[in-house]
Amino acid sequence: MTPLMLRLLMLLFLLMAPQAHAQDAFSELLPGLTGGFAQQAETVERLGALGDPRALPLLRALGDTRLLRGPDGTVIVSPGQPPPGSDVIRINNRVRGALRGALGRLQLGSPDPEERLRAAEAILRNRSADDIPILEAALGRETDARIRDRLALALGGARLAAADPASKRIGILALGRSTSPEARALLLQERIATPDLATDIDTAIASIDQRLALRRAAETAFQGLSLGSVLMLAALGLAVTFGVMGIINMAHGEFVMLGAYTTFVVQELCRDIPWLSPWSLPLAVPAAFMVTALIGAAMERGLIRFLYGRPLETLLLTFGVGMVLQQVVRLTFGAQNREVISPPWMQGTLVLPGEITITQNRAWIILFALFVLLATLAAIRLTRFGLEMRAVVQNRRIAATMGIRTGRVDAMTFAFGSGIAGLAGVALSQIDNVSPNLGTGYIIDSFMVVVFGGVGSLMGTLIGAFSLGIFNKLLEPYAGVVLAKVAVLVAIMIFIQRRPKGLFALKGRAADQ
Repeated sequence: MTPLMLRLLMLLFLLMAPQAHAQDAFSELLPGLTGGFAQQAETVERLGALGDPRALPLLRALGDTRLLRGPDGTVIVSPGQPPPGSDVIRINNRVRGALRGALGRLQLGSPDPEERLRAAEAILRNRSADDIPILEAALGRETDARIRDRLALALGGARLAAADPASKRIGILALGRSTSPEARALLLQERIATPDLATDIDTAIASIDQRLALRRAAETAFQGLSLGSVLMLAALGLAVTFGVMGIINMAHGEFVMLGAYTTFVVQELCRDIPWLSPWSLPLAVPAAFMVTALIGAAMERGLIRFLYGRPLETLLLTFGVGMVLQQVVRLTFGAQNREVISPPWMQGTLVLPGEITITQNRAWIILFALFVLLATLAAIRLTRFGLEMRAVVQNRRIAATMGIRTGRVDAMTFAFGSGIAGLAGVALSQIDNVSPNLGTGYIIDSFMVVVFGGVGSLMGTLIGAFSLGIFNKLLEPYAGVVLAKVAVLVAIMIFIQRRPKGLFALKGRAADQ
């Protein structure tokens, strides 16, 4: 035999030796699955640590009671009907716990990200120091940030399970850099089990508590912004009708409700057209604006224009119109709630850096509210309609002598404010029940926002809505929902005593009328 052939044979032997060894180890472990529960649990753990991909379907079959013991004692995965003479291999809770950990180790190399995430969760629940090399290797090749965070948490928990104090300290430091409540719980458990490391653990827990406090503050701020955006949408139309025209429209909440029901109708019309169904919500935006604007224009021309300068009669009239609108909706759609399904791009949650979770539908509503505000400002400042509306507000008689049809401007202004209320109903249909009473809960809050921000000031409506939303959400954890609303109302009453015209007082002739 030549030296070259000898080298080739040696290289082939070296390449095949580990595979043959793994195959022998795998085959040697299989009979342990048919033994007692303690032997089964030990065999499952050893199969998981072996890393052989053939163990994955075998252990899954064991967990699904599809693993059989053949007549000759061999292990069989049942394809369907069990062969004659075979018995199902039974397991207990101890074996199931070992299975979760072993499956987690084997699934860390899966191409499916969700399966790798489940594997990291399984290893975290069954912490073992034997998993440290496997987790280090998996963490080194993982590219998904969400899975890396779970692997790092599982690795820290595995190091806590080690007997070596140095490894425990490394695990404590790693968990201390986390913002997960699970890391805090693991450290608290370890503090009880290892009093000698209490100082290091307390430092790590204090670091986690600081990050958790910042995360809670960020999530509370987002909830406040979300509530503020809803209040702003509900109050923006009222800022036009009440702040600009001086009409106390108690039916404003019903216009919000009509916008929500228009969204429901558009969704039902698009349901039978597959390609149009995902666009039902964008189509509902102009539809809701047009429906509520037309009803508002008819209401102003048919009823309200006869009561200008008589605020008490206007209040009673609009209150009655609101009750009529509620009854019409009940007779048309029924009194039960109607479901409006959010499109896929508005469903689910987003995880921001620092594990701050926000819901996508509320994030979209914040953006939508800001868009509506900018569109309203553009309509008032950059269009002929806005110019005429401001002229009528400042001095109606001079505006009429200049050729402006004040009655037409009044109708368009009221229709514009009513249309904005309909847009608020589109947004509320994504986070609240669509029912005849939908707008009732927002009418008082809308008036509070308009009065607090300054009657007729859109910028005051923006700042007032977000201020009240954030203040309300900051109080809720301490005072509860009801007392938080009471506190906000009392604070506004005290503020109005100091500044009767709100944050941004209207300037010009209209302010003195």
